[in-house]
Amino acid sequence: MYTAIPPKKEAQINSAPSAAVLSDLCDKALDPPRTIKSPMPRKPSSQGHDTRYTKLQKNLCFACGQNNPDGMHLKFTIDEKRQMTVCRFRLDARYTGPPGHCHGGIIATILDDAMGKVNKLRHVVALTREMTVEYLKPVPLHKQLRVEGREVQVRGRTHVNVAEIVNAKGEVLARSKGIFIAIDPEQMFAKYVER
Repeated sequence: MYTAIPPKKEAQINSAPSAAVLSDLCDKALDPPRTIKSPMPRKPSSQGHDTRYTKLQKNLCFACGQNNPDGMHLKFTIDEKRQMTVCRFRLDARYTGPPGHCHGGIIATILDDAMGKVNKLRHVVALTREMTVEYLKPVPLHKQLRVEGREVQVRGRTHVNVAEIVNAKGEVLARSKGIFIAIDPEQMFAKYVER
């Protein structure tokens, strides 16, 4: 089982979609469903980022969904001062790949979720289009770990983000770079959103 390590000084944010495809939707999904007000200014947008009054379903995201009984239940915080997202965690034997270490697919999931959460700094929902992962050192089980996500570039609807998994000594164990495309969640996921 995954064990959360309480965040330090960063501000806690809501859990929301991420995992890969539903990135920021999962962060805003709550149980029971409720109306979520976005701090974005109310104006027409050709990119459809205004999600001011959207009733969201339960958050079943594998990485961060608190309503997914089989999920990882990652809890990210936003460090607005440093413009990054952070999650402290430990992985149990359920996530085993090589003996005593995490499976590469789980590492990719954690990195993808961290990069997806970065889009919350701009109040947009953006889905993963492409990502690369560098596995630098084996990621151990049962040890304190931290994943950090940062924005690199934004051009129109395209957001380029990076993330790193770091151990307690500050060594980078894995890193990723991802391209995310901002979408209108009400249009793309209309059949999953309560009106």
